[in-house]
Amino acid sequence: MRIAEKERMTKETSIKISVNLDGQGQYDIKTDLKFFKHMLEQFSAHSGYDVTIDAKSLDEDSHHLVEDVAIVLGEVILQALGDKKGINRYGMQYLPMDDALVRCVLDLSGRVFCKTNISLNDEKTSDFETVLLYHFFRSFSQSSKSTIHIDMLDGEDTHHIIEASFKAFARAISQATEISEKNKEKIMSTKGML
Repeated sequence: MRIAEKERMTKETSIKISVNLDGQGQYDIKTDLKFFKHMLEQFSAHSGYDVTIDAKSLDEDSHHLVEDVAIVLGEVILQALGDKKGINRYGMQYLPMDDALVRCVLDLSGRVFCKTNISLNDEKTSDFETVLLYHFFRSFSQSSKSTIHIDMLDGEDTHHIIEASFKAFARAISQATEISEKNKEKIMSTKGML
């Protein structure tokens, strides 16, 4: 089983995350931000990963909370992947949600790059500062050593665009981390490592 757990404690946050990449999309998410909790639940449900997150802000700064959750989530998924033998490596998803249409393409390459081409009209949706969307994906890219491209192809409603982004990301990473029956004994790189 591809399972990992990690804790991170700083003066700003207390984060504990566990994942099972071969789960059923079951989740137990505890965090101070209601909208962020909803997005993390969407991530678990649509990736099919079992995810447990206990994330507390110690300085009441939502920027630090979202960033640190992304860091630990990226680290724990990278740890659960082990040597990455047999994984598809690449994932892609177009995801519609009402007016919003988002594409996520990613590569679990070991190389860090993140580009989020998303335009949001509102500074907040519910209790979530929308600028934190970019920080989440950049921090996840760095800690998981992955390349992520997320493009908003259409949309007006901020909530729908952000939710479509998380769902597209979840579906794409699920595809990338799936074990390929054809290549289950291979690492999908001519270098022999990812």
